[in-house]
Amino acid sequence: MNIKPLADRVVVKAIEEQEVSKSGIIIPDTAKEKPMEGEIIEVGAGRLTDDGTLVNLEVKKGDRVLYGKYSGTEISIDGDDYLIMRESDIFAVVNSK
Repeated sequence: MNIKPLADRVVVKAIEEQEVSKSGIIIPDTAKEKPMEGEIIEVGAGRLTDDGTLVNLEVKKGDRVLYGKYSGTEISIDGDDYLIMRESDIFAVVNSK
């Protein structure tokens, strides 16, 4: 993938929900929730403050994150779906690599 987000934006690959529940019930596509967990694929350089200081992002490439249900802008590159969102739309890092 050849995309570099600007400023405090990140590119996230959504982690799809499992198609089978823990009890073995198959979940149809119409009943699935929109994913709210994903992996950071690319990060921007950081945010500029009013005085011109660059503030680095807290998340990094490879982090698994939780984000808002309707956060980001959906894009498709080479048949794969991604989200571009601001770092402020991310609620938490689940685990870091």
